[in-house]
Amino acid sequence: MTADVDLLPELEPSVEQLLGRHLATCQDWLPHTYIPWSTATDYDGPLGGEPWTASQSGIAPAVRDALVINLLTEDNLPSYHFEIATRFGRQRAWGEWVHRWTAEEDRHAHALRGYLHATRAVDPVALERQRMRTMSAGFHSDQPTPLHALAYVMVQERATREAHRNAGAACNDHPGRLLMTRIAADENLHMLFYRDLYADALDMAPDLAAAALADAICNFQMPGTTIPGFQQRALRIAAAGIYNLTIHHDHVLQPLLRTLRVMTRSDLGKAGEQARQRIARHMEQMQATAARFNALYQRRGAGRAATCM
Repeated sequence: MTADVDLLPELEPSVEQLLGRHLATCQDWLPHTYIPWSTATDYDGPLGGEPWTASQSGIAPAVRDALVINLLTEDNLPSYHFEIATRFGRQRAWGEWVHRWTAEEDRHAHALRGYLHATRAVDPVALERQRMRTMSAGFHSDQPTPLHALAYVMVQERATREAHRNAGAACNDHPGRLLMTRIAADENLHMLFYRDLYADALDMAPDLAAAALADAICNFQMPGTTIPGFQQRALRIAAAGIYNLTIHHDHVLQPLLRTLRVMTRSDLGKAGEQARQRIARHMEQMQATAARFNALYQRRGAGRAATCM
């Protein structure tokens, strides 16, 4: 086998089987039932409501950052659909999965925006302007091969699951926790589809798949990096313990590597072994960097506490 594009037809029976499992497992849900409409009031504008002010939001700033990043990331769904549709095709089982995944993902932005608007958690004018800028920029994964694209979406779905789940846990209200838990459950099922499909790819072409996975892990960036102010928000989110390098290492990459048996496989050739060594070095470096950042966050937290005493 000379090119990983040859794997797409070979993987199609797995796609069909995993799609059937997904449809039997997933739970359809209604976004409007998760939004606390009883708390909503009209905004200023044609309806003559009340303007938004920061005092109306009871959500901590870092949690607000996380919810906005999560929403604006979900808003870019048209770009993500284009990416996977052009990579994997829109025919037969691959096409069925692409469209089903898109339909399920489309719920997330609708529900999350409705929640933020109904609870007046964020400035709706700034949010809409950021949506326009984010979607106008689009998203390009720049993955060189279909296997790279598959490896990326596997890691990304796991990371997104953690980001949604942890943002919900940090919310100080019940509807927010319920909604983010529901969205995270969708992301988990999407991750399971891609993870188990990648396991089959590893069995079919161990060296090619291991090399693509090493590239995806070592060069990974969240899809929200094009969002205005992403870096500053990401730092606040990390400091608050909602999503940071420790979480990425411990709860995203380590479980995937363990389930895929990447570090213990005995069927890797020279290229696969080099890829495994790259992953091991990257994981060690990430741990060291995470420890330094965590120490910095603790010092800053202790400094703020001392200032307030």
